[in-house]
Amino acid sequence: MAEGAPRRDLRRVSIARHPIYAMLLPVCVTCFVGVLLTDLTYLGSGGNLVWLDFSSWLLLAGLVFGVLAALVLIIDVARSAHMRSAAGWALLLLFFAGLLVELLSMFVHQRDGWTAVAGLGLVLSIVGALLVLAAAWVHRPAVEAAR
Repeated sequence: MAEGAPRRDLRRVSIARHPIYAMLLPVCVTCFVGVLLTDLTYLGSGGNLVWLDFSSWLLLAGLVFGVLAALVLIIDVARSAHMRSAAGWALLLLFFAGLLVELLSMFVHQRDGWTAVAGLGLVLSIVGALLVLAAAWVHRPAVEAAR
């Protein structure tokens, strides 16, 4: 290997040398930030239930892609010693905490109308979006450590 060339860990789950987790993470981030935005729009709209439906669909899409990303991330951490660095563990914990909070948010969003968003629903949307954004922020150092 040439001097100064980045080291590649071939044990990571990837397609054409691009980690699958890195392809799924932006979908989760977009969906969960979208849930926060649609919740805020619902509260500002005076109770238009279309925004509550949008939140529910975004939660479902984010959780489906999040579970897929979580499975790939677990495999990456198990197979790659470099993903078991501090940044890799922080990524794993932040992402799983975000998924758990968003799962709880999905249950809260199944309530009827205003009680689904006002109060606990909005708090869970904020916390979940922040956790997933923090995982995305930590993602780059974790990937760089794995190279």
